[in-house]
This record gives sequence, structure tokens and C-alpha cells, in this order.
Amino acid sequence: MQEILVLYYSHRGSVRALAEMIAQGIDSVPGAAARLRTVPRISAVCEATEPDIPSTGAPYAETQDLEECIGLALGSPTRFGNMAAPMKYFLDNTAGPWLSGALAGKPACVFTSTASQHGGQESTLLSMMTPLLHHGMLLVGLPFSEPDLTRTRSGGSPYGATHWAGKDDNIQLTDEEKRLATALGKRLAETALKLHAR
Repeated sequence: MQEILVLYYSHRGSVRALAEMIAQGIDSVPGAAARLRTVPRISAVCEATEPDIPSTGAPYAETQDLEECIGLALGSPTRFGNMAAPMKYFLDNTAGPWLSGALAGKPACVFTSTASQHGGQESTLLSMMTPLLHHGMLLVGLPFSEPDLTRTRSGGSPYGATHWAGKDDNIQLTDEEKRLATALGKRLAETALKLHAR
């Protein structure tokens, strides 16, 4: 069984919900298994720390998770059209895999959630792609052959899976958002297995 890392940061739960749907898509592909991981919250206050093990959800990611998996799904909420600081902090500390080329040639996809419908979903997805390209990863998106991309009235982008949480932080994904996230996970897993077999 080949593992694909689903690495996310979720503040209120929407990105975690997307991560779980992407993991379902990965797990639906024979020979592939999702490895869910998160990153700790960070603070500008030096004394503020997170526990070594999260109280709920996925364990914290380690560099080894990146090296061991054959693909990566990366998710973060939007912060002013960019990825959230905890995810950026984690990626900023991946010089080891970058120097060794551990991620080069592996496929990756990205996903996000915003409170406002036009709150920078696509720019956030693009901001997450940049470090992945520096690592030499191959990006997987959602083609318009996925009918839900043209049907959705909430989240969904050819750049990656998205969710529109609204001002009330609704973590309930729409049916279209669920299907798009699952389809993205499936595409990532299928691509990863093909590349790994070469």
C-alpha cells in the first residue's frame, strides 16, 4: 500500500472537512492510502505553545511524512489571499527535503476554505503551489470534465478543491464541494501510483 500525505491546517474545521473528503478519494483507489497530518498553530508570543500531540484530529506532520509518501495534498484556510501562517511556517522549514530532492517528481494538489465567497480562494491555492514547485513537485488540478465545477454555487476551482464557509464558519460541505474534493483525491492517488511505478 502506497501512502499519500494529506497535510492541512484548519482553524475552524472547514479545511479539515475538505482534507477528509480528499482522503476518501485517495482511499478509493486500490493500492493507495491517505496519511492525514496537520500542523500546530503558531503565535508571535514566544511563550505560547501547542501540545506535542493534538487533542483531536490528525497528528502533527514531520518532515519524514513528506519523504515517505508518494504524493501530497496540501490545505490551508485563506489569510488575505494567502496560506495561513502555520502552514507557511511548516513549509519554510522543509529545507532538508528540498536539498535532498525528496519531493521532486512527486504529484501534489492544494485545497482551501474561505469565509467570503470572493475572499481569495484561487490566490491562496496559487500561494501554496509556489513552494511545491520549488520542491520540484508536479501539480494536479481539477479539470472541467468534472461536471460539478460548472454546477457549484459555492466552492470549487480548477486549481484545487475549495469550500465557502460563509461568515458563520459553516463547515458543512455542499454536495458539489464533497464530490470535487473526493475527485481531487482520486486524481492525485491515480497520478501518484502511475508515477511511482515508473
